[in-house]
Amino acid sequence: MEYNLLGQTGLLVSEFCLGTMTFGDHTKFKGIGGLNELDAENLVKIAVDFGINFFDSANSYSDGRSEEMLGKSIKNLGLQRDSLIIATKVRMSVGKGPNDCGLSRKHILVEVEKSLKRLKTDYIDLYQIHAHDPSTSLEETLRVLDDLVRSGKVRYIGASNFPAWRLSMALSFSEFKNLEKFVALQAYYTVAARDLEREIIPLLDNQQLGLLIWSPLAGGLLSGKYKRELDKNVGRRNTVDYPPVNLEKLFMILDVLKPIADAHNVSVAQVSLAWLLQQKAVTSIIIGAKNKVQLEDNIKSSSLNLTDSELKKINEISKLSPEYPGWVIEYSRGNRKRYNL
Repeated sequence: MEYNLLGQTGLLVSEFCLGTMTFGDHTKFKGIGGLNELDAENLVKIAVDFGINFFDSANSYSDGRSEEMLGKSIKNLGLQRDSLIIATKVRMSVGKGPNDCGLSRKHILVEVEKSLKRLKTDYIDLYQIHAHDPSTSLEETLRVLDDLVRSGKVRYIGASNFPAWRLSMALSFSEFKNLEKFVALQAYYTVAARDLEREIIPLLDNQQLGLLIWSPLAGGLLSGKYKRELDKNVGRRNTVDYPPVNLEKLFMILDVLKPIADAHNVSVAQVSLAWLLQQKAVTSIIIGAKNKVQLEDNIKSSSLNLTDSELKKINEISKLSPEYPGWVIEYSRGNRKRYNL
């Protein structure tokens, strides 16, 4: 297992992070969760045995059961808390009340205490805001997150699912007001959905933020088990069609991935994950397995080295279509590329 620094911090996180969205039953995303306490504990043990030190959850996963099961697993396995990096999130709805969601000071302060209790810990290593909240000012959110870091209940803060302009605003405000800054972004990025490369990855590179990847297999579509005509009896994608994917392009990509997987005698999923691991911007990939076989297969992708030729084939079939103003910027650089301007 390789370890990478999280953004500009001195914190080393494993290149794979065990996602716990599969722990417990989801009311909204049926088909994603369903693991009981013993299942969850077994996956945590396997992850740790492979060298994973990073775990990600959210207060909204399985109505809090995900955090609770992660906390119990760590305790039951006798794992040393300080050797683990625990991340969780806040923002999504966790009740029917008007203040049971969002990024207000009130909601965050209530939810961080609940998360700490469920996780059976007195601090959270990485506390992330799950998405942008248009009803709350950035200042209110950033100030309460700063307070949490200064109180010792949170070590670092991060964002998730933020557009580039909003993330840039937050970083600038924190620097101007001398507040804690986001150290990482958790975002959706796969070989079949490379949208991050337009604006967000250049921003992360410029500001030296870490990048954590959720749904690296596009909700299972990059596992290789789906055919062009989706079988309603195979996989959770037929019950939870999320995240959205351009299926026509995805299957063109799979047509390239499959021969590469066969040549290495590995799964298509491993090739998809290996491609991500070889992207410079990626810090850690969040894998959310439902059983031992899936988890071990995903982790084994860390030892798969794709050749330059294979990477070229994958990059070519999966590349983004030109989009304004990107194509104008590229065109206008002309012979000044030699000066790296």
